[in-house]
Order: sequence, then C-alpha cells, then structure tokens
Amino acid sequence: MLIRISTALLLVLICSVYSCENIELKDKNPEWVIVIHGGAGTILKSEMTDEMENAYKKKLSEALELGSEILRNGGSSLDAISTAINCMEDSPLFNAGRGSVFTAEGKNEMDASIMDGATLNAGAVAGIKTVKNPVLAARKVMENSPHVMLIGKGADEFAKNQGLEIVDSSYFFTNRRWESFKRANKNKFGTVGAVALDMNGNLAAATSTGGMTNKMKGRVGDSPIIGAGTYADNKACAVSATGHGEYFIRNVVAYDINAIMKYSGVSLKEAATYVIMKKLKEQGAEGGIIAVDKAGNFVTVFNTSGMYRAYKNSNGFSEIKIYGDK
Repeated sequence: MLIRISTALLLVLICSVYSCENIELKDKNPEWVIVIHGGAGTILKSEMTDEMENAYKKKLSEALELGSEILRNGGSSLDAISTAINCMEDSPLFNAGRGSVFTAEGKNEMDASIMDGATLNAGAVAGIKTVKNPVLAARKVMENSPHVMLIGKGADEFAKNQGLEIVDSSYFFTNRRWESFKRANKNKFGTVGAVALDMNGNLAAATSTGGMTNKMKGRVGDSPIIGAGTYADNKACAVSATGHGEYFIRNVVAYDINAIMKYSGVSLKEAATYVIMKKLKEQGAEGGIIAVDKAGNFVTVFNTSGMYRAYKNSNGFSEIKIYGDK
C-alpha cells in the first residue's frame, strides 16, 4: 500500500518533467505487443541533424516491423525480440554489435542476455569479441547449454561451435565510435533491447550492448546480468534496461520492477516509475527501461533527455520516438 501511494504521488510530480510513456488498456487486450529501445542518454533535438534523426527512425521502424511480423503470424516472443535486436546489432547507429563502443584498450567487447518469461530460462554472454550478433549467442547459451552466462573466449568458442556467424574484430570498428573513444565521452548509452508478448501469452526480454566507452578491460555492465538489465516472468512483466550499468546492477532494476508488481499489486507504470524516477534519480543514475506486462500494457520510462524507442501492438497502435517530453 505504501508503494502504491508513493508511486501515485510520484507520477503526478515527475511524469510532466521526464518521459513516462504508458499504454494502459481500456478496451480490448492486444493479442501481441513488442517494444524496442536503442539506448537512453543525452539525446537532444538541437544536436541532431535531420539526416541522422531520419536514419534512427528508419532503423527503429525496420526492427519494429521485423519483430511485429513474427508476432502477427503467431510466432514466439523470443523469436520476435531476437530478430528485432539482430536488426539493430547489424546497424552502426547503436552501441551493440556493429556499432559497439571501444574499451580503454581500443577494442570492442560485447555483452547480451535474453530471458523466457514462460520458463524463467535465461542465457547471457559477456566480453565477446567475434560473434556478429551477441543476442543470438545469449540465446544459444539459454537453449543449448546447462549454464546462464558464458564470458570471453569461452563464449566466443561456444558461439562458433553452435554455428553462429563469426567475424573478424575489424567488423565492429566504426569511425563514429572511434571518434567518441578518442574524446573519452563516457555518458553515451546506445544499448539495444526488446520486450514482447506473443499470442500464447508468453513474455520475453533481451538486451545487447557494447558497454561503456573507454571502459576498463573486463568491465561488465548490467546488460548481460539477469535481473539487472534483463528480466521476464509471465506472472508479471518483461523488462529491458539501458543506462549507467553499475547502478542498474546495484539496484537489480529489471527484477525490482517485476517484484514490485508481483508482490505489491501495483501497475507496471507505478513500479517502473518508482524505480527509474525515484530510486535511480536519488542516486544520480541515468537511464531507462522498456517493459510490457502479461495483459499487454507497456511503458517506456527514462530519466534522461531522450531514448530511442518504438512500440507496436495488434490493436494497431504504433509509434517511434527519440526525445523526451519536458
């Protein structure tokens, strides 16, 4: 009850300041829903060219449609989010796969995770350097190994043995990220993620990232940590996070939102807003989440100036956004 009251007050006070988008169902529940993100951070319209804005929107639209097509045809939420994230990993626009940022050593180290809300099975990889699509490696760990997480060379070798596409490390080099590395700009988050509800009522979530620019060798953020950057449970919701990973790990953000919903009976909107806009803000942490619950309600909540995001459901609702609404 205390959480319900406090979050209700928070919604009044802060949703008009930072973005707290929420789609709560009033009539017909959707048969399926997909929500994707391409990272949160300092994203200002005044600093974005029309060409770059259009490029982001086009790629988000492509990823959204690929995932939606799978759900529309009765496919699984796991397949939908994997496909959508593959699309973003293949683009140099996002800090995942092809566009991953550089470590302090000037190398690319990627992390990813995925979780099945129906079974609570999960898979993750961290510090991989040669797998073209990290989220597929995470899924192979979930489905074809007895483990939840593999790291470094072991994860790369496992992915190769599973028949995933392996590329030379030069594939991940992009001039844009190299220039960012030389400036050592540590506060640009471009992690990608997706959450979905399919026609069978199953939730799934996945997250993929290149980490933080200029990060120490071996640093692992929240994206591959089940419960921190990714979580899915059919009894409550599916969550994918983006932001300052150390804080998301300390606060177990994705699981916290799920647990608040499940054990306190509050809505997805209330739980997500409480965690992102109060707990993290009080600690000086920046970032956001996307989430969908078992009824098809979904939210995008972030305490930064923007987050690349898009969503679509079977009721015909679809939108692509970049900036926050102040």
